[in-house]
Amino acid sequence: MPKVRSIFISDLHLGTRACQAERLLDFLKETPADHLYLVGDIIDFWAMGRSIAWSPAQNTVVQKILRRARHGEQVVFIPGNHDEALREYVGVAFGDIRVESEWIHETADGRRFLLVHGDEFDQVTRYHRWVAVIGDVAYNALVRLNGWLSWVRRRLGRPGYWSLAGYAKRKVKSALQFIFDFEDAVIRHARARGLDGVVCGHIHWAAIKQVDGLTYVNCGDWVDSCTAIIEHFDGRLELLAWGSPFRPPADAPVALPAPVLQPSPVAARSAEGGVASDEAPGFYPSHPEGAA
Repeated sequence: MPKVRSIFISDLHLGTRACQAERLLDFLKETPADHLYLVGDIIDFWAMGRSIAWSPAQNTVVQKILRRARHGEQVVFIPGNHDEALREYVGVAFGDIRVESEWIHETADGRRFLLVHGDEFDQVTRYHRWVAVIGDVAYNALVRLNGWLSWVRRRLGRPGYWSLAGYAKRKVKSALQFIFDFEDAVIRHARARGLDGVVCGHIHWAAIKQVDGLTYVNCGDWVDSCTAIIEHFDGRLELLAWGSPFRPPADAPVALPAPVLQPSPVAARSAEGGVASDEAPGFYPSHPEGAA
C-alpha cells in the first residue's frame, strides 16, 4: 500500500491464542504512516492472568511498533480495560510511545476526533467486572471453537470464512441493541465536547458511520475481523479488512462520513447507512450482550 497519514487499530489482544498476529504484522509491514494510534486492549492482561499464549509473531509485532516509533512515526497508546494496568503510566513515554488516557486527532481536512478505547461507556465493564470476566472466558472458548469449525469447512471444501462470533451477534437482538446504545453514548460524549467525531474500539464491531451529524468510527479488532481504520492524506477515513476472513456484511451497513469516501478494497458496497457484505465482524462479549 502507499503511505497513509494515520492508522488506527485496537483490540489486538496480544498474549492470547486468538490474536491474529501474523496478519497484523503483515499489515504493519505493508502500511507506512505518519501516525499510529493504538486504541486499547493491545495486550490482554486479563487472559494472561489465566494463561499466556505469546507467540514469536506477537513478539515481532511489539518490536515492529517500537521500531516505527524510533524511526519518527508518532505512536500513541490509549490503554483499554484489558490492559488497564498501563493507565497508571498515562503521560509517560516508553520507547518513544506515548501512553495517554485519550487523544484528540485532527484529520488533514480539519475534523477533530476524540480517541478513546470505549470501555468507560460500557456499564457492565465499569460496574460488574465479574460478568465481564465471565464473558471474556466464554469468548476465548468461542474463538477456539471457531478455529475447529474453520478447519472442518476447509476440509469440506467450503469457500470463504464463517464467523461464529459475527453470526451470534446478528442473531442476538439484545447484543445488537447494546452496540447501538454504545455508539449513541460515545457520540453524545463527543458532541458534548464540541468535536466532529470519535474513534474507539472495545466492542469488536468495525464501523465508519454518521450519527446525527457526527462521525462514529470503530477500529474493530485483530482477533476475528482483522480490521483497521486508515486516514489518507486528504483526510478521508477508510475501513480496511487486512487479509482476513471478514467482509463487511450486506445486512449490517456501516455508513461513510463526509466527505464521501471511496469504499475499501475489501469492504464492498456503500449505502445510506454504510458499507457492507455477507459476514459481520466479530465481537468481544465480556458484556453478556456483546461488549468487551
